[in-house]
Amino acid sequence: MDQETFTLLRDTVRRFVDQRLIPAEDQVEHDDLVPEAIVAEMRELGLFGLSVPEDYGGLGLTMAEEAAVIRELTRASVVFRSVIGTTVGIGSQGIVIDGTEEQKREWLPRLATGEAVSSFGLTEPDAGSDAASLRTVAVRDGDNYRITGTKRFITNAGRATVFTLMARSEPDVKGAGGISAFIVPADTPGISLGKPDKKMGQRGAHVYDVILDDVVVPAANIIGGVPGLGFKTAMKVLDRGRIHIAAVAMGMCDRLIEMSLRYATERKQFGQRIADFQLVQAMLADCKAEALAVEALMERAAARFDAGEKISLEASALKYLASETVGRIADRAVQIHGGAGYISEYKVERFYRDVRVLRLYEGTSQIQQLIIAREMLRGAD
Repeated sequence: MDQETFTLLRDTVRRFVDQRLIPAEDQVEHDDLVPEAIVAEMRELGLFGLSVPEDYGGLGLTMAEEAAVIRELTRASVVFRSVIGTTVGIGSQGIVIDGTEEQKREWLPRLATGEAVSSFGLTEPDAGSDAASLRTVAVRDGDNYRITGTKRFITNAGRATVFTLMARSEPDVKGAGGISAFIVPADTPGISLGKPDKKMGQRGAHVYDVILDDVVVPAANIIGGVPGLGFKTAMKVLDRGRIHIAAVAMGMCDRLIEMSLRYATERKQFGQRIADFQLVQAMLADCKAEALAVEALMERAAARFDAGEKISLEASALKYLASETVGRIADRAVQIHGGAGYISEYKVERFYRDVRVLRLYEGTSQIQQLIIAREMLRGAD
């Protein structure tokens, strides 16, 4: 996308956030639901197709451009991003990166318009951080596979048209090498959903158990057409997804700092603005300094990703730093607001709850630490 067109897109998203999404935040929190009218507007803006190549009807943004748009979008409640997040990221990118041409032409144009919504099925009741231990099995039956198992914490499963689903298809291959990635239409017989989980935050973004009971899927639905490569596909997707999550954190940092600065300049104690107290200034300064550090690493990681370089260490370091940083900034935002920060009328309380999951999904902070150390040790050998 040329710079002029991208600038227009980013400005359009910024206006959409300011004029449409932020005013709707309280309604979404109250109803635990993003209004369908807003979802339709997101489709019209092309937001479902940010990461889908232009040849397949998407906007074909680079990683750096996608991060910039997501950062704008998540100045509003992160729940709005969740509407498109699984389709833009982990739900579609397996097909983009490793899918056959036939798979791309069948699914990507529909995902780009938002006609289809994709979810990513990797996590299970006994397989989260240790994804290679998953127990969902896919048994070959002629030209089909029969899939049985349960997936847990699957975002947007209730909206999903299609799942990118990981299952163990090679019984004689232990660990990651026995896993395949399947494209599974959500209306396939044998698929059912549990009740939406009640969560700490992010009301309006729903996660479910997905139960697969002898679900028959054509062998042609294995992403890339080759069994046993699903875990590698998932890891490729997660590298990109970790940059995306950092952009989510950056947008939330921007909003938290904005709310804190505004409150500090308006709230008075002891006859002056609390922004004039040096200890409050120190908290504001720490927020800004840490956000700038995340921004710099995000721009570096996105640029290296777009250049085709190996970025496993940088992607994990970025996701780790960004998610931990936004947690600290949210905590300071509550502190700057004082008692008001603990009251739901002031939205920092909501953001404080919403940011907590960023340190858990797409790889916990501890998993990122292990990946970073592993890559460092490889370089030292």
